Amino acid sequence: MPPGTANLDIELRLLMEAIYLKYSYDFREYAFTSQRRRVLHALRQMNLPTVSALQERILRDPAAFAQLLQYLTIPVSEMFRDPDYFLALRREVVPFLKTYPSLKIWVAGCSTGEEVYSLAILLQEEDLLERAIIYATDINPQSLERARKGVFALQHLKTYTANYQKAGGTRAFSDYYTAAYDAALFDRALTENITFADHSLATDNVFAETHLISCRNVLIYFNRSLQDRALGLFRESLCHRGFLGLGSKESIDFSRHADGFAPFVRRERIFRKL
Repeated sequence: MPPGTANLDIELRLLMEAIYLKYSYDFREYAFTSQRRRVLHALRQMNLPTVSALQERILRDPAAFAQLLQYLTIPVSEMFRDPDYFLALRREVVPFLKTYPSLKIWVAGCSTGEEVYSLAILLQEEDLLERAIIYATDINPQSLERARKGVFALQHLKTYTANYQKAGGTRAFSDYYTAAYDAALFDRALTENITFADHSLATDNVFAETHLISCRNVLIYFNRSLQDRALGLFRESLCHRGFLGLGSKESIDFSRHADGFAPFVRRERIFRKL
C-alpha cells in the first residue's frame, strides 16, 4: 500500500460519515475506488489540501457541500444511450406494457434527464405515454432541476439523433425539440406525466408499485451491500411479472435477490420479476 493511502482511506470514511450525519446523504456504501477518485478530483477543483480540510469546509458551509455533491454524483448520460437496450424495450417489453390499462414506470438515478426523456419519447411513439406515470428520481437536486427544464446542449444532438434512429425511432428526432442558440428545449408535453423527485437508493424506501424500472449505470457505483439494498427495493416495487432494466455492465447474478428475477432479454440486461 503506497505511503499515506491508509490515512487517506480513513479520512474518506470519516468524510462520508460526516456527510451522512450532517446532511443525511449516505455515500458510505458506495464503491470505494470510484469514491476516492471523485473526492480527489473535488479537492483539486475546490483548491483544498486534504480530505480533512474538505470535511471541515462542508461541515461549516452548506454551499461547499452542494459543490462537493456535484463531484460525488457526476452525471454521465446521453439520450438513447445503448440504443439496443431501448430497441429491446420497444420490441420485447412494450407488447406486455400495452396489456395494462395504466402504467407506472420508475427511472431510478435519472441524473440530468436524458434517459427519462428517451423513455417518454419511446412511450409516446407506442401510444403509451398518456396512460403512464413516470417517476424520475435522483439524489442530486441540481441534476433534477436540469432534468425538469429539459434543455440539452445542441452539440450533443447529432449523437442523440443517431442513438434514437438505432433504437427504432419512428419519427424525425427534431420533432421533439426546438433549437435556439446553443441549446435544444424538448417538448414540454413529454413531461406532463413525469414526476421528478428526490430519492436515495441508500436510505429511502419504496413509494409506488411499478410495471417497469430502469436503473442503468447506477449500481456500478455501489458496493455489494448497497447493490443488494437497491435490488431489494426494485423487487418490492415491481408488480407481479414486472420488468427491470440495468446497465450494460450490471448484473443481478450474485445478489441475494437473484432468485426473484429471470432474464428476459439477457444481452440487454432486462429482467422480469418472478
